[in-house]
Amino acid sequence: MKFFIDTANLDEIAEAQALGVLDGVTTNPSLMAKEGITGEANILAHYQKICEIVDGDVSAEVISTDFEGMVKEGEALAALHPQIVVKLPLIADGIKACKYFSDKGIRTNVTLVFSAGQALLAAKAGATYVSPFLGRLDDISTDGLNLIAEIRQIYDNYAFETQILSASIRHTMHVIDCAKIGSDVMTGPLSSITGLLKHPLTDIGLAKFLEDYKKGNQ
Repeated sequence: MKFFIDTANLDEIAEAQALGVLDGVTTNPSLMAKEGITGEANILAHYQKICEIVDGDVSAEVISTDFEGMVKEGEALAALHPQIVVKLPLIADGIKACKYFSDKGIRTNVTLVFSAGQALLAAKAGATYVSPFLGRLDDISTDGLNLIAEIRQIYDNYAFETQILSASIRHTMHVIDCAKIGSDVMTGPLSSITGLLKHPLTDIGLAKFLEDYKKGNQ
């Protein structure tokens, strides 16, 4: 399973990259705004900075909601850097734009997916990635993991090449559960990745090893 980090914070991206397990980055307008990145020129420059840090795919989201606007924005984003993946909302014009980009060899990430039917449409349109929002479904007492499992079954049934990018990951167990189901990618905060490192028995065992080493070398 690929590990993406969902942030626009350069320090967090650099920390995840340094860990040696980062495969890519996802961003959105809300994450850009959180970092104080506003204005088209500044946003485009920030995407380039992200691409300089990470080796893998960087999802850059359009803000237009009409086909022509998405195409114009998406082509500009794709031209920024070879690592850029154009992120599109799952609406009718988003599916049209996905097909347009797919036919031109431009990679896409169809986002804001909340049903298996939506994921099926994205795959039919040639999406590189589809982003079901696991955490947001959990927030309204709906089983987000079940959606991931449904999409996995559908994609396997028909050998769709679209990768399932489990988004809105909130914690480490989401990562583990998505890995069990067969999600191709997860994207979440840095804490959801570094949390995989933690286990009290590891800490206890290491402390014991160091204690015994010191006793033997006094």
